[in-house]
Amino acid sequence: MTLDFQPFLPWSVIAALAAVMALIAVFSIWRGLRGALVRSLAGIALLAALANPLLMQEDRDRLSTIVPVVIDRSQSQLTPERIKMTDEALAQLKDRLAAFPRIEPRYIDAKDTAESDTPATRLFSALHAAIGDIPPARIGGAIFLTDGQIHDIPSSTQSLGFSAPIHGLITGRANEFDRRIEVVRGPRFGIVNEEQQLTLRVVDDGPSPGGIAPVTVKLNGNEIATLQATPGQETPFSFKVPRAGNNVLEFSVAELPGEITLVNNRTVHLIEGIRQNMRVLLVSGEPHAGERAWRNLLKSDASVDLVHFTILRPPEKQDGTPINELSLIAFPTRELFVDKIKDFDLIIFDRYQHRGVLPILYYDYIAQYVQNGGALLIAAGPEHASQDSIALTPLQSVLPAEPTGNMIDKPFYPRLSEEGRKHPVTRGLDGADVEPPHWGRWFRTVDVEPPEGQTVMVGADNHPLLVLNRAGEGRVAMLLSDQGWLWSRGFEGGGPSVALYRRIAHWLMKEPALEEEALTATASGRTLQITRQTVGDDPGSATIKYPSGKSETVKLTQGEPGLYRAEKHTDEIGLFEITNGKLSTLVHVGAVDAPEFKAMISTTDTLKSLASQTKGLVTRVAAAGNSIVVPPILPVRGAVRIADDQRMSIHLTDETVLRGINTLPLFAGFLGLAALLFLLAATWWREGR
Repeated sequence: MTLDFQPFLPWSVIAALAAVMALIAVFSIWRGLRGALVRSLAGIALLAALANPLLMQEDRDRLSTIVPVVIDRSQSQLTPERIKMTDEALAQLKDRLAAFPRIEPRYIDAKDTAESDTPATRLFSALHAAIGDIPPARIGGAIFLTDGQIHDIPSSTQSLGFSAPIHGLITGRANEFDRRIEVVRGPRFGIVNEEQQLTLRVVDDGPSPGGIAPVTVKLNGNEIATLQATPGQETPFSFKVPRAGNNVLEFSVAELPGEITLVNNRTVHLIEGIRQNMRVLLVSGEPHAGERAWRNLLKSDASVDLVHFTILRPPEKQDGTPINELSLIAFPTRELFVDKIKDFDLIIFDRYQHRGVLPILYYDYIAQYVQNGGALLIAAGPEHASQDSIALTPLQSVLPAEPTGNMIDKPFYPRLSEEGRKHPVTRGLDGADVEPPHWGRWFRTVDVEPPEGQTVMVGADNHPLLVLNRAGEGRVAMLLSDQGWLWSRGFEGGGPSVALYRRIAHWLMKEPALEEEALTATASGRTLQITRQTVGDDPGSATIKYPSGKSETVKLTQGEPGLYRAEKHTDEIGLFEITNGKLSTLVHVGAVDAPEFKAMISTTDTLKSLASQTKGLVTRVAAAGNSIVVPPILPVRGAVRIADDQRMSIHLTDETVLRGINTLPLFAGFLGLAALLFLLAATWWREGR
């Protein structure tokens, strides 16, 4: 209760009146006038009434004590055992806190940042964000339910922003063990078919069993090696980049009994394959109007080393022309087709026929070259339907189409087949989306038996025009017309000859983007982007296997003919496996070296220093057997000066909130009037005597 004043007149006026009354009172008392004392008391009462004194009493409620409870929901906490521990411990903690009405808990689910590429466990950042609106004096303590792997622990208590105990309830068990694998150093780019060096390391967290760790290495889904790694030591690995474009190296270390998680037993390394120079052998036969079409295309690419030979006449033809006027160099058949055939990435026969220049055995070498992974393109003309056709040599074993011996001589618009509309080599060719196609006509094709492989373009009466096929480990393409030069010359508006020829060549070179059956996945932030290329029917749904082990099915939606896509936002980071039918691919979301996966074993050490400074408690919730035990709560009035090793101390706040003020005027109403009348009457009474 306090005394306050609400004067009816300004204090300066009251002070002036008080001074006048004081002079009168002093003079009256000095002269000994009757009633001087009573008059003085009446003046004082009048001044008090003008000052309007009030008795005030505040009506206050005691505020609750806020206790933030931060629940670690990061990925290191997403193992089945730790999820169970966390949920059971949280239920017990809620029951214990509910027994104290003055304690108000605030539960905070702390996940890693949704769009972070380098996820980590940032529990203190989550704490500060949640208590920003709370006065520090109201915070009685903070409880962390975590595995102890926290990456933003402040270095001092001053950074907390409040003075109260910090407690840690640790999931997991003592002496946990986990084995993980990481790429220490590796190239981001590599020249195709050249040796590359990479260094990896197997790490044992916790009590290591020792011994040798077998590591399986896969490249683009195919197992290529098995390594024997010593945990804790760097292990070198050499490999060759097999193709241009994106290549995925996958390293997986064998599982051990007792590991807390298999999430980090695999890692990937992405390397972009670069072709330093693509070596192409172009052999032209009978001269024709489009003889330089392939040469001009290949010469325009600076990354292509082109070797071009034109066979002007067979050896048996004798017309008296001197050799020095007929050719510049001799055709090095043995060097090209025996000694160095493996050095070429692509061999092109442009209107070539068997006329004795190449021994018949050399065609078998070319067929073996294809079977072992080489690429062959046949650009055929009328000679392919003759008795000298190379389809009648041992090369026949790898060719997808056998000629009937007839030519189809009639004008036609080259059209995409149903497969061709879906195949990445021909899909979306400029001018193909209208009928008739918005390009010029051709006038003849080689008639063939029903071909193997995929017929992606058709000619007159739907006869095959462009056939693509695999032979062993290699690839073969057959363009069954020599009229493509009409497009490059602009006949009837021309056509996309450059785009078509380039795509054919790149498909033969196994460009990943032109695979007709492919499953790819990329990550944009936390969004998985899945692409399924097929020349068949709807491939169905794709299955996503998360790093935590759970699986989810997503529907693939057709965006273009033969191209199906799906997007999925995920809160998890790490290595995802996507499967569709027999195809599978891997994609890593977030940084490969994210702190969240570098240590998965639980620990009490990280919070001990901060808990010790604030008189808090750090303990494991796992008791004997499979039981979960949460320590009792100890409310403390005043500052917590001693740490309790069995209970979690909570400082109860003394803060209150003002609900209202009760006032009692001392000179208001009948009481004040009575006091004034009494003193005035006493004055008159004294004077009357």
